[in-house]
Amino acid sequence: MKICGLRTEADVDCAVTAGADAIGFVLTDSPRRVTVDEATRLVAAVPPEVLSVGVFLGMPVAEVREVAAKTGLGAVQLHGRGYSAADFAALTGLGVRLVRATSTDGEPVEVGAFGEDLVILDSPRAGSGEQWTWSALRGQRGRWLLAGGLRPDNVSEAIETVQPWGLDVSSGVESARGTKDHGLIREFLAVARG
Repeated sequence: MKICGLRTEADVDCAVTAGADAIGFVLTDSPRRVTVDEATRLVAAVPPEVLSVGVFLGMPVAEVREVAAKTGLGAVQLHGRGYSAADFAALTGLGVRLVRATSTDGEPVEVGAFGEDLVILDSPRAGSGEQWTWSALRGQRGRWLLAGGLRPDNVSEAIETVQPWGLDVSSGVESARGTKDHGLIREFLAVARG
């Protein structure tokens, strides 16, 4: 289970204490964005058994490499169609897990298609919180995470519908766009694990 878009040490502490397996820090234009210095500080607060993931959209791969090295991230998530298999190959020497986040609109959805370790399958409008047709993913295999429109009140249905390897949530655990609700984080993780 990945809780994404965390911006404060209190967010990190809540997600870790509630049982998140991974925590995402957005390093691209977003209401959830953190600076490189903030990400470095927040990554340091993540225990080693929890994966710290940097989320990148539209940033050149050379810059992604620099940010990942500086912050100490455990994984790099390249989001959207702007990245190619060659971009993932350029990141293989970093010693971090590689995550590809995409929608099902025409791009390959198979895990490893671009050389990545994990795939996040998201709604066509990533970060919008809009629920989409999860049933299209029935039979998906490998280490993939379902994202897009997940909330504490629908996560059980999502799990039953597509049986994902994991889940990735951001807006579904917010009280306002970009502001995490610690009660919703705890509820989401409790329901998802139940």
